[in-house]
Amino acid sequence: MPDQLRGDVRLLGETLGTVMSESGGEDLLEDVERLRRAVIGAREGTVTGDEITELVASWPLERAKQVARAFTVYFHLANLAEEHQRIRALRERDDADNPPRESLARAVDYIRDDCGEDRLREFVANMEFHPVLTAHPTEARRRAVSTAILRISSKLEELRGSHPGSTAEAAARREFAEEVDLLWRTSQLRYTKLDPLDEVRTAMSAFDDTIFEAVPRIYRTLDAALDPEGAGKRPPRAAPFVRYGSWIGGDRDGNPFVTHEVTRDAIAIQSEHVLHALENASGRIARTLTLYSNLTPPNEELRNALATAEAGYPRLMAEIGKRSPNEPHRQLLLFATERLRATRQRDADLSYDGPEAFLTDLRTVQESLAAAGAHRHAYGALQDLIWQAETFGFHLAELEVRQHSGVHARALEEVRAGGELSEQTEEVLATLRVVSWIQERFGVRACCRYIVSFTRSAEDIAAVHELAEHALPAGQAPVLDVIPLFETGADLEAAPDALDGMLRLDSVRRRLADTGNRMEVMLGYSDSAKDVGPVSATLRLYDAQAQLAAWAERNGIVLTLFHGRGGSLGRGGGPASRALMAQAPGSVNGRFKVTEQGEVIFARYGQPTIAHRHMEQVGHAVLMTSTATVQEHTRSAAETYREVADRVADAAYDAYRSLIDTDGFAEWFSRVSPLEELGELRLGSRPSRRSSARGLDDLRAIPWVFAWTQTRVNLPGWFGLGTGLAAVGDPDTLHAAYNEWPLFASLLDNAEMSLAKTDRTIAERYLRLGGRPELTSLVLDEYDRTRELVLTVTGHQRLLENHSVLSRAVDLRNPYVDALSHLQLRALGALREEHDALSEDDQRHLERLLLLSVNGVAAGLQNTG
Repeated sequence: MPDQLRGDVRLLGETLGTVMSESGGEDLLEDVERLRRAVIGAREGTVTGDEITELVASWPLERAKQVARAFTVYFHLANLAEEHQRIRALRERDDADNPPRESLARAVDYIRDDCGEDRLREFVANMEFHPVLTAHPTEARRRAVSTAILRISSKLEELRGSHPGSTAEAAARREFAEEVDLLWRTSQLRYTKLDPLDEVRTAMSAFDDTIFEAVPRIYRTLDAALDPEGAGKRPPRAAPFVRYGSWIGGDRDGNPFVTHEVTRDAIAIQSEHVLHALENASGRIARTLTLYSNLTPPNEELRNALATAEAGYPRLMAEIGKRSPNEPHRQLLLFATERLRATRQRDADLSYDGPEAFLTDLRTVQESLAAAGAHRHAYGALQDLIWQAETFGFHLAELEVRQHSGVHARALEEVRAGGELSEQTEEVLATLRVVSWIQERFGVRACCRYIVSFTRSAEDIAAVHELAEHALPAGQAPVLDVIPLFETGADLEAAPDALDGMLRLDSVRRRLADTGNRMEVMLGYSDSAKDVGPVSATLRLYDAQAQLAAWAERNGIVLTLFHGRGGSLGRGGGPASRALMAQAPGSVNGRFKVTEQGEVIFARYGQPTIAHRHMEQVGHAVLMTSTATVQEHTRSAAETYREVADRVADAAYDAYRSLIDTDGFAEWFSRVSPLEELGELRLGSRPSRRSSARGLDDLRAIPWVFAWTQTRVNLPGWFGLGTGLAAVGDPDTLHAAYNEWPLFASLLDNAEMSLAKTDRTIAERYLRLGGRPELTSLVLDEYDRTRELVLTVTGHQRLLENHSVLSRAVDLRNPYVDALSHLQLRALGALREEHDALSEDDQRHLERLLLLSVNGVAAGLQNTG
């Protein structure tokens, strides 16, 4: 472990120990230490699992809850320490002369050498990265806990930056301990369920703290890579390539709490935040732009703009002129700041009618500064503000609506029948009216995408367009890009046929004509993996991408594939850059759109340095995968090893379906995992099931993955792969495929990470709770087979051998996660096996212990759903 990380972990752990002793007494700290030593001893073979079970069972339930809280808070602090170490490592590797791997500078250098300057400019001009924030309930931490951790992070940095022995260090140490104490005393669990607007506000904290400032930084990085000598002193070579979207407040598929009123309020909240951010940035730059007119004379356009402002708002301009005499550039920017404030406060007399008018003022100031020779001021902070306005507009993120195709079908049937409409149908029509209002208020770009989940055919797309015509008077329907979402294995295979049908729709053809034949298609990773297993889903998604790319080329469509990836490996998660490099040739072409869900939002956008690195890695991959050389390598490897991969996938699919199709599997899964209790964590506003049915079909992918993660089995990330590899029986060919085909490498690397976070010994204890030894054996035998063959094919001696940082983190965490698992097993076992004999008080305490342990395991493994 690096010395600085070791020091941070020690400081955080000792401080937590101190506040625990002060709060719960020395005996609490002693009990925590007893369990800590026991689980480490179990890993070393000196303590048995039964001895740990006896220790955990010996405590009163109140003490067991305190111990669970202790390990949970420890993981929050350990995560913080590792984040600080990652930031230090990124800063140390920040070398302009020798850029790090997966950087924009590396991509620019490669493309310039491989394709030439003209192609490089073309790639950069057409590049798009479109992250879409979603409220999928996978963030286990309360917002109060997250903000407490951020404060501790700030205090830790302050403490490490103070001079040893100084009064400043003493003050920082006291404030640091105070924040750790506050985290210890803050409830880890939510008492009330989140509503959709809570989720909107939570996402806004990522924008306020990180995203708004990170976006111009990533553009600066690309601009400097393209022309380092002139960066900041000439018009930028880099165009804005990041566009944020959001489903938060718009995704109503299976969530009855997202209504048209919520969607309207969501865009209003977004607008408030971005206008406030733009106003603050504009005012800050204006206050520093004290360029004297004799030294930096305004050009004619700026003088005309000031004259127009004075004619319309003489009193305001007189006040601005009095504060900044002979500073015309500052005057116009101060005026723009006042107009932004008026826009935010809905003052129609002074407000901008849209971001383009604001950008016109900014560019007027910029061009005048450049004409006067003040190039650093023209293309410095002012350029950052222009980039921010171009990226976020006055709406911040493009709000997308999502609804199930079945809901549209029922609504259209009612509308056509002409009778009284149901509440659900009225809501569908009201939502479309709100989309129209948003477009009038913020522009079409703010909300025009309408996702149809479980799309089966073009009729599902046509239904939305027809409903829009019914929702509003003739000719007033909103502009819609209705996007099909293909989720199941069968739907992915049938996707090209559905798109052929879409091209025959007049409404789709008109929209294609308006957009230059641009179209989006969304691919669902979560439900496809739950449906056919991780191996088969990976291959089917790859095939779907290849087929859709070929379809788009045949039909002259500029296609953007929208990847509905989750945060966990079992739902298509993992490093986004690596996933991009594994895409089918021709399926990216400079455009990458992906969902950013739950804990992923704060893992990637919680800290500016980490956010910058994430966007840079994605930008690197988007550029690289668009080159002919990389595409040809991928295509060649796919052709060489596709037959082998199909054999793996077929056998893996059979193994996976034989497990989940076993009679009573759903009931067994509910017994061996905290599946049914997860809803009590109140992670989000959306129910865990699409209906009241208790089978697997209606169970959402998030609780499916979340529950398996808690059992330490991590089954959705690897089950069936061992059987698939064994079916090929040729380690040399499989090893060659791993080395040469990015998709196959990504499949095995993701499985390896899932296996590394699996603990066979602990998992067996969970599986025993189901009373089905044959299912327990089936799961554990497949684990043993998969682990052995993954190591054989990759050539690794141990799991995560070539990921030293991740391996160290997993190895260090696992014993402490074991502690929480044993506490969870106590609660789960009692709730499953002694339910009828429990008193109401004991049941309440056991449920609380279970949820605390679930929260802690999620923090320890840094995965939920």
